Amino acid sequence: MDAFLTSTAIVALAEMGDKTQLLAILLAARFRRPVPIILGILAATLANHALAAFVGVEAANLLNGRWFQYAVALGFVAMGLWTLVPDKIDDEQAKPARHGAFLTTLVCFFLVEMGDKTQVATIALGARFHDVATVAAGTTIGMMIANVPAVLLGDAILKRVPIRLVHAVAAALFIAIGATMLARLLS
Repeated sequence: MDAFLTSTAIVALAEMGDKTQLLAILLAARFRRPVPIILGILAATLANHALAAFVGVEAANLLNGRWFQYAVALGFVAMGLWTLVPDKIDDEQAKPARHGAFLTTLVCFFLVEMGDKTQVATIALGARFHDVATVAAGTTIGMMIANVPAVLLGDAILKRVPIRLVHAVAAALFIAIGATMLARLLS
């Protein structure tokens, strides 16, 4: 349960103001069909984050030395610092293709999530918890918590939510996990 709840909370907070959340708002404005957009986000995130969690688990299994544990702990601290830098979406990502709301969302979200901080966080969480299914489920729920309201409420929600505070809380969570891991390694 710890892996699921931690994964959900970290990704939900890290996703606030992220480029994929901005993409969700753009797609909602473009297509005005929330259900196919939400289903596209769900399918893309499940595929992307299951792969990312698998990579994290496998990396942890292959590289299980003490130095790798330090690298994962420091990775969480770095993710915390990276979370403080808000994303902006490129103009090219803002122009969805003409293949319908579901397919456009599926492809755009899968590609935009590649190398994104939430994908990197999912890799680190996979390495930390050694559980692909639970981490992928948690990070996917976290993405849905952040993106479904963005699809349904669009710009209105972003005007009311203090994004800097959300980024600060997410950063604190990442740094706290990294610091806890480091403290355990040093004791």
